[in-house]
Amino acid sequence: MVRVLAVCGLPACGKGEFADVASSLSLPVRSMGDMVREEVVRQGLQGDPRVFGRIAVELRAAHGDDVLAVRLADAIDAMEERPSLLVIDGLRGVAERDVFTARWGQDFRVVAIHADAEVRFNRSQARARAEDGSLEDFQARDTRELGWGVGQLMEEADHVLHNRDPLSAFRAEARDLLLDLTA
Repeated sequence: MVRVLAVCGLPACGKGEFADVASSLSLPVRSMGDMVREEVVRQGLQGDPRVFGRIAVELRAAHGDDVLAVRLADAIDAMEERPSLLVIDGLRGVAERDVFTARWGQDFRVVAIHADAEVRFNRSQARARAEDGSLEDFQARDTRELGWGVGQLMEEADHVLHNRDPLSAFRAEARDLLLDLTA
């Protein structure tokens, strides 16, 4: 059975940075956000902040709040190679966590990443992903994700990291956690 660490936090808190650190340690990373981005492409839509949010909401409305987690868990369980640890980037809801907990039990853990709203917004503007937009779009994403339960996930996480400046300090802290978990 694979051990899984899911990363949660509000938009632009550093989930991708954490995933990059995991990748640098040769740990496999799967992204919940990539699943939404793939659906946008599959539907032939032009990506912008509102489209990504709409598709995420539509998927959950049509198939349940756990739809992305079920799809991802099935894909992970179908993997032929069993890594010492696999990282899921972008856990956003309690329903998703419940799927993973039911699937992997004690082999599933959550790490929450905290970062101030101003820092997160500035970083979102710098990375310029299609789903990043204005301050209004950013605040709408926070509200939507809090509605899915990301705040509860962050409160109940097994591990907590704080992403402040400098980014190198956060990356070092993430590396230490991942090395501890793979030891």
